[in-house]
Amino acid sequence: MSADRLNLRAVRASVLVAAILVAAKLWAYGVTGSLAVAASLADSGLDLMVSLGGLAAVRYAQRPPDDDHAFGHSSAEDLAALGQCVFILVSAAAIAMAALLRLGDPAPLARESAGIAVMALSVALTAGLVAYQTRVARQTGNRVVLADRLHYLGDLVPNLGAIVALGASLAFGLGALDSVIALGAAAMLAVGALRIGAGAWDALMDRAAPDEMIAGVAEIAAGIEGLRGFHDLKTRTAGSRVFVNLHVEIDGDLTLRDAHEIGAELHRAILRRYPQAQVIIHKDPV
Repeated sequence: MSADRLNLRAVRASVLVAAILVAAKLWAYGVTGSLAVAASLADSGLDLMVSLGGLAAVRYAQRPPDDDHAFGHSSAEDLAALGQCVFILVSAAAIAMAALLRLGDPAPLARESAGIAVMALSVALTAGLVAYQTRVARQTGNRVVLADRLHYLGDLVPNLGAIVALGASLAFGLGALDSVIALGAAAMLAVGALRIGAGAWDALMDRAAPDEMIAGVAEIAAGIEGLRGFHDLKTRTAGSRVFVNLHVEIDGDLTLRDAHEIGAELHRAILRRYPQAQVIIHKDPV
């Protein structure tokens, strides 16, 4: 199966899981009144929005270049992530405010056992999704799938926190712990949103690839037979793509065919290690 199809299947799986969890947690919040469950519900609702946005962005980003977008459409992923960051921050602020208000006037929870069952289902489905996304990401290296996986991995903590809050209320009557855990979940949402937003902003501003990738490209170029040297290695990121431009130095007395083959070998070697890269090589005679 192609990398594009694997990436689409992984994002579709996250949409399905998020939709199931939103429905289940909405019912659990209605019967328990737990703010920890509400925080987890908001997180799953945002997960659904993020996954839907990611699905649309991945599908759009896979469109081939055209006359108006010569370098493709991969920046759509970054635009979607930036918009999702704003929604997540607003949700985190709302959860934190509700938790602070309830701390001053704690309200008893109800039907904690039902809420615990729903949150246990959430943990199981999320863990299964993360395992599948991990497998796909290892095969394709897609940044959208990796980011989605990281986000759902972070969801396991507030889900487990909601189980603890409901269990404490059921066993010991500690209703205030629910608000404390909700505050922690809100803080995690805010930190995650800022991290996602920063990455999207960097990509939209044409930030260079990570230092280790730049060093890796340089290492590959140094090992190509017939390559005398290289210069002007430049990179930029856009969505799940990384654009690599470099000038290579080749013996000017070689035939055009031989010189081209050296450049082609470098191109293939870079793509073998970094399949998400778009590589442009300019040949200079020496």
